[in-house]
Amino acid sequence: MVKEDLADALRSKPRHGESFAARAARALRRTLSSSAASEVAAITRTAAVLQQPVTTGRQIAVTSIRGGSGKSTVAALLGTAYAHYRHDPVLFLEADPALGSLPLRLGAESLRWTTSEVADIVKADMSLLDVTGYLVQLPNNAWLLPASQGQIGVMLDSRAYERAVVALRRYFGVMVIDCETLPTEVARVALAAAHGRVLTAPATPEGITSTFSVLQWMQGLPRHVIAGTVVVLTELVAHSGVDFDEAAQRLRSTGVSVQVLPYDRHLAAGGRIHTELLAHPTREAAARLAADVFQLSLAQKRH
Repeated sequence: MVKEDLADALRSKPRHGESFAARAARALRRTLSSSAASEVAAITRTAAVLQQPVTTGRQIAVTSIRGGSGKSTVAALLGTAYAHYRHDPVLFLEADPALGSLPLRLGAESLRWTTSEVADIVKADMSLLDVTGYLVQLPNNAWLLPASQGQIGVMLDSRAYERAVVALRRYFGVMVIDCETLPTEVARVALAAAHGRVLTAPATPEGITSTFSVLQWMQGLPRHVIAGTVVVLTELVAHSGVDFDEAAQRLRSTGVSVQVLPYDRHLAAGGRIHTELLAHPTREAAARLAADVFQLSLAQKRH
C-alpha cells in the first residue's frame, strides 16, 4: 500500500525547478503522513468499539475442536485487549481444567481458588473487593480465575460452571471464557449462554475442513449461536501456504465472521505473552478480533 501511494505521489506534477531527489523526498513525507493518519484513524475506530458501555457484562466464550489450535492464546489476547481499552474490570475465566495454558500465557505466578470452588463461595451480597480476593490479579484491572491449580484430575461440570458465571458476571464488564474443546458439555453450555463466541482453527487444510463441518453442525442450533460466532484462523507456522481468502470465503458461507491471527515468533514460543514483543501485524489482528467479537456481543441478548 505504501509503495503504491509513493508511486502515485511521484507521478504528481513536479514543482518548478525541483530535482527528482527533492520530489521523491516530498512524496515520501506525504505518503508516510497519509499512512500514519490512516493507522491512527483505524486505532481510533477500534477503540471506539471496544469502549462502548454495557448494561450487563459481556460473556465471550473461546473454544476449538481440538487442542493445539491456539485457543488459550486467543483468549489471552482478547482479554488483554479488553483490559487495555476498557475502564471496567475484565475477568479471564478458565473453564478448561485439563492443565490449560491460560495462566501461563497470562503470567500468573500463583493459583489459589478454582472455578468450581468459587462457584460455591461468591454470594450476592459480596462487593467487587470481596470477590477479587479469590482471584489472581493481572495488569490493567484484569483478573484470572483458573480452572485448576496445575493438578491433574480437577473436575468442572456444567452446573458448577453455570453457578460460577451467574455469581461473577455482575462484577465484570467483560468475561473472556477459555473453554474446553468441543463437543464437551461445558463448552456447549458456554457457547449457548455467551454473548460472543470465538472458534479457533489451525490454518491448515485439515483444520479448515474440520471447522467447516463443525459450523455446519452449529447451523442446526438456535440462530443466535452462529450469528454471534467469529472463527479465528491461527497461523501456527510461518508461511503456511493456506489461501486465507478462499478459506475465509468458505467458512463465512455458514454465517460466521472470520479473522486471521498471523504467525508470530513470540506467540510460538509458548510462554507468557508480552504485548510489546508481538509483531505489529499481530497486535493489529488481535485488536480487530477483539472489536469484531465485542460488536457481535452487543447485538446478542442472553439466551
